[in-house]
Amino acid sequence: MLIKILKQKLAKIYNKGFTLIELLVVITIIGILAAMILITLNRVKEKAYDAKGKMELQKIAEAVGFYVDDHNGTYPDDVNRNIPAELQPYLAANYWPPAAWPESVFDWDNWEPANLVGPPYEQIYQISIRFCPYGDPNINHCHFPKESWAQNFGVDSAVYYCISGPCRSHSSHPMDYPGYCINC
Repeated sequence: MLIKILKQKLAKIYNKGFTLIELLVVITIIGILAAMILITLNRVKEKAYDAKGKMELQKIAEAVGFYVDDHNGTYPDDVNRNIPAELQPYLAANYWPPAAWPESVFDWDNWEPANLVGPPYEQIYQISIRFCPYGDPNINHCHFPKESWAQNFGVDSAVYYCISGPCRSHSSHPMDYPGYCINC
């Protein structure tokens, strides 16, 4: 008799587990919460790239200003997909910053009026961040930011900091070619 009662009590204890539906509901809720956290983290990461890019461009612009002051108003020559080596001593503790977004690079632009496509034809000095391999016309090889301002970017688009002149995304395109000026 005692054994029969113990078996009944044990059966009731074992039968009080979760049902399959309850487990599926809990797993679904955990999955939805995890997806929401991942989406939020991706947005935060993109905003961090944006903030870092702006900060780095401002630091380089300050270095350009110090260089120009020390060199009687002359700017460094144009450099494709890099920062002029002459600026290195003007960057804090010889800090050579990487570009903010993954697989992006800095580009110092010193464009003469004769090299510009479309008006206004004035000298341009700017620092750019480029997202496509140099000379590669395939837009599929570009790594653009996942921001609304970069949705229409093309292979020559850039995030840029204008130092002087009618700045633009690229000298080989008119002023309205897609780009993002952070101080215009």
